[in-house]
Amino acid sequence: MRSVIFLPAIIAPAAVRYAPLLACLSDINPVTKDLEVYASDAPPPGYSIALEVAGVDRAVNEAGFAGFHLYGHSGGGAVALAYTAAHPDHVVSVAVDEPAYDFTEESRADLTEFAPLASLPVADRLRAFMKLQVSSRVTLPPPTEGPSPPWMAKRPAGIDPFLSALDNHERLERQYRTVRAPVLFTWGSLTHPRWNMMRQRLEKLFPDFTARCFDGLHHLNTSH
Repeated sequence: MRSVIFLPAIIAPAAVRYAPLLACLSDINPVTKDLEVYASDAPPPGYSIALEVAGVDRAVNEAGFAGFHLYGHSGGGAVALAYTAAHPDHVVSVAVDEPAYDFTEESRADLTEFAPLASLPVADRLRAFMKLQVSSRVTLPPPTEGPSPPWMAKRPAGIDPFLSALDNHERLERQYRTVRAPVLFTWGSLTHPRWNMMRQRLEKLFPDFTARCFDGLHHLNTSH
């Protein structure tokens, strides 16, 4: 049975985000690993991507995985790339769906689009954040009525530290070239154009790289 670790995006917890997918899979040993930025009520002091990588390693050890497949979407995809660069011999394969960041010099420019979010009221920040994930052809659905789930209370406070941690992490172009595990990169045809540019960058860096575009999907309506 294949061992798989699933890392979520910056909003929904892993168990919530991947529940429909896991209900369809019977031949894997899954671990849904939440981001460390939400490990407590507030982002930990000195929060970093290195802390996220260490968290994945801890989950691997607790699960007793000698080798495993790693999947991440958005923020979790970025953590998956950072983990793979740090521990290339631990992963059997890596799949990332529209990673939030790829730790290349070119990706630093992508983060400038998110800088104005910090000045917005908390009530407006998440919706503005979501608009930056999709093509201009996509109309976001109206906000969900009724009370938010309890876990949502932590989310606005985690976005800015996570974006800062991405920018402060080391560049990983050199490390990617040493990865021998196969890497799958997926993105949707209706997502923000930055992910097609990211795909073009990463396919030049990973020795074993496959990409697939899903027609009609986007960052908020993903392939998994």
